[in-house]
Amino acid sequence: MYRFLGKIVLISVTIVLLIGCKGEDSGDRTHPQYTDFTDELPTTENPNENTLVPNAALAEDVRSPTTVIGNGTPQSCTSEAVVTAIAKGGVITFECGPDPVSIPMDETAKIVNDTGPKIVIDGGGKVALSGQGERRILYMNTCDEAQKWTTSHCQNQDHPQLTIQNLTFTDGDSRNETEFDGGGAIWVRGGRFKVVNSHFFSNTCADTGPDVGGGAIRVFSQYDGLPVYVANSTFGGPGELANVCSNGGAISSIGVSWSIYNSSFQYNRAIGNGGNPSEIGTPGGGSGGAIYNDGNTMTLSIFGTSIENNEVNSYGSAIFFVTNDHSGDIHIEDSTIKNNSGGSWENVIPSVAMHEDTAHTVINSNIQ
Repeated sequence: MYRFLGKIVLISVTIVLLIGCKGEDSGDRTHPQYTDFTDELPTTENPNENTLVPNAALAEDVRSPTTVIGNGTPQSCTSEAVVTAIAKGGVITFECGPDPVSIPMDETAKIVNDTGPKIVIDGGGKVALSGQGERRILYMNTCDEAQKWTTSHCQNQDHPQLTIQNLTFTDGDSRNETEFDGGGAIWVRGGRFKVVNSHFFSNTCADTGPDVGGGAIRVFSQYDGLPVYVANSTFGGPGELANVCSNGGAISSIGVSWSIYNSSFQYNRAIGNGGNPSEIGTPGGGSGGAIYNDGNTMTLSIFGTSIENNEVNSYGSAIFFVTNDHSGDIHIEDSTIKNNSGGSWENVIPSVAMHEDTAHTVINSNIQ
């Protein structure tokens, strides 16, 4: 049932770095200016990453791709090629040459719901997709008629089954999205979703507002309540590498379970103010520096993961986890949660905002 997934090789992905700024916004921060200056981004070593990972959370086989983006040169790996390949679906890989490459996305790539059932996007550890500080990078929604309805129960269907692996997402920005808000880099509703050996830096979504969140990823309505899997992935870094949103600096969901393995959440920020629902006279938000989970029956399971140096204005400097019917549970094992700052209402587990009666298990973990 289980197979050992060894330590991540600490590669440095050459992507477009983000320098300069656009000026201050309502969230009292600056947003990096996209430039064509390239350098190496650091990845943060996670000393906890020794957990056995279930087969369901491992990378998918991409030896027989449906589409290969590029012909061996960086110039052949374009935004248009990415958008076209993702709309086609199936197994997608890249051939952009021997060196790491950043692809500036000129439009959001969208999953078409009848192109699965499995859709795999594999960057081979060399590819970064950049939203250029202007747009969300990837979108999937089984209930969006524009992307085709494939069942009569779009909110609970088993496809598409989307896997993101060996890929970096940077500088995604969904602040201009109004209908499907949150999810600066990726927004998902329905089917199944998995992230393996991928990295998220400098992504952002709405500055304020209750419930809206997910600087990097926002997820709704997973099939039969099955979890989103995240394995051996990195969310955020110091300074401009942080993922930022009103809530859930890194990830956010409503009514969705997560199983997270051997991953790192560092320096992400929830910059809203006033909580969820918002206090009178405040715009709301500011909860869950790294992770924001709201809804009813759901589980947050964290194994071999580091959650450090995240920051909030309202509640849960590391994690905000609230099940409205008090039926959810949290499991933390072989993990480190420390040096997170700001906020309050952390009365059961340090750095975690949750109801006092929320079922929880903490095993062999350092939580401060």
